[in-house]
Amino acid sequence: MYYDIKEAKHIDRYKLDIKFVDGKQGILDLEYYIKKGGVFERFSDFNYFLKFYIDKERFVLSWPDGLDIAPESVYDKISERAGSSSI
Repeated sequence: MYYDIKEAKHIDRYKLDIKFVDGKQGILDLEYYIKKGGVFERFSDFNYFLKFYIDKERFVLSWPDGLDIAPESVYDKISERAGSSSI
Protein backbone atom coordinates (compact mmCIF):
# COMPACT_ATOMS: atom_id res chain seq x y z
CA MET A 1 0.00 0.00 0.00
CA TYR A 2 1.03 3.61 -0.42
CA TYR A 3 1.85 4.04 3.29
CA ASP A 4 4.13 1.01 3.55
CA ILE A 5 7.46 2.07 5.02
CA LYS A 6 10.47 1.31 2.86
CA GLU A 7 13.27 2.71 5.00
CA ALA A 8 13.92 4.45 8.31
CA LYS A 9 17.16 6.07 9.44
CA HIS A 10 17.98 7.64 12.78
CA ILE A 11 19.03 11.27 12.34
CA ASP A 12 18.91 12.90 15.80
CA ARG A 13 17.48 12.11 19.24
CA TYR A 14 14.00 10.71 18.55
CA LYS A 15 13.91 11.85 14.93
CA LEU A 16 13.79 9.38 12.07
CA ASP A 17 14.04 9.98 8.34
CA ILE A 18 11.23 7.85 6.90
CA LYS A 19 10.80 6.79 3.27
CA PHE A 20 7.62 5.20 1.95
CA VAL A 21 7.18 2.93 -1.05
CA ASP A 22 5.20 5.67 -2.85
CA GLY A 23 8.23 7.99 -2.71
CA LYS A 24 7.03 10.24 0.13
CA GLN A 25 9.79 11.06 2.58
CA GLY A 26 9.96 13.09 5.75
CA ILE A 27 11.17 13.48 9.29
CA LEU A 28 9.23 11.86 12.10
CA ASP A 29 9.88 13.04 15.66
CA LEU A 30 8.70 10.39 18.12
CA GLU A 31 9.82 12.08 21.33
CA TYR A 32 6.22 13.07 22.15
CA TYR A 33 5.29 9.36 22.16
CA ILE A 34 7.03 9.02 25.55
CA LYS A 35 4.33 11.28 27.03
CA LYS A 36 1.60 9.06 25.59
CA GLY A 37 2.49 6.53 28.26
CA GLY A 38 1.61 2.87 28.17
CA VAL A 39 3.82 0.79 25.90
CA PHE A 40 5.47 3.93 24.53
CA GLU A 41 7.06 4.70 27.91
CA ARG A 42 9.69 2.26 26.68
CA PHE A 43 11.01 5.06 24.45
CA SER A 44 12.32 6.80 27.58
CA ASP A 45 15.11 4.21 27.35
CA PHE A 46 16.93 5.75 24.39
CA ASN A 47 18.90 2.56 23.73
CA TYR A 48 15.60 0.73 23.36
CA PHE A 49 14.32 3.36 20.94
CA LEU A 50 17.41 2.95 18.75
CA LYS A 51 16.57 -0.74 18.19
CA PHE A 52 13.82 0.21 15.69
CA TYR A 53 13.65 -1.59 12.35
CA ILE A 54 11.26 -2.00 9.45
CA ASP A 55 9.31 -5.25 9.58
CA LYS A 56 9.80 -6.40 5.99
CA GLU A 57 6.64 -8.54 5.98
CA ARG A 58 4.28 -5.81 7.21
CA PHE A 59 6.31 -2.68 6.27
CA VAL A 60 5.85 -1.12 9.71
CA LEU A 61 8.19 0.68 12.09
CA SER A 62 8.89 -1.95 14.77
CA TRP A 63 10.92 -2.79 17.86
CA PRO A 64 12.25 -6.24 18.87
CA ASP A 65 9.61 -6.91 21.56
CA GLY A 66 6.71 -6.58 19.12
CA LEU A 67 5.95 -2.88 19.60
CA ASP A 68 5.12 -1.15 16.34
CA ILE A 69 3.58 2.03 15.01
CA ALA A 70 0.97 1.76 12.29
CA PRO A 71 2.40 2.97 8.98
CA GLU A 72 -0.69 5.04 8.22
CA SER A 73 -0.09 6.97 11.46
CA VAL A 74 3.51 7.61 10.45
CA TYR A 75 2.38 8.66 6.95
CA ASP A 76 -0.19 11.06 8.39
CA LYS A 77 2.32 12.62 10.82
CA ILE A 78 4.83 13.20 8.02
CA SER A 79 2.10 14.64 5.80
CA GLU A 80 1.07 17.01 8.63
CA ARG A 81 4.68 18.18 9.05
CA ALA A 82 5.09 18.68 5.31
CA GLY A 83 2.04 20.93 5.36
CA SER A 84 3.32 23.06 8.24
CA SER A 85 5.86 25.82 8.01
CA SER A 86 7.85 24.54 11.00
CA ILE A 87 9.42 21.45 9.53
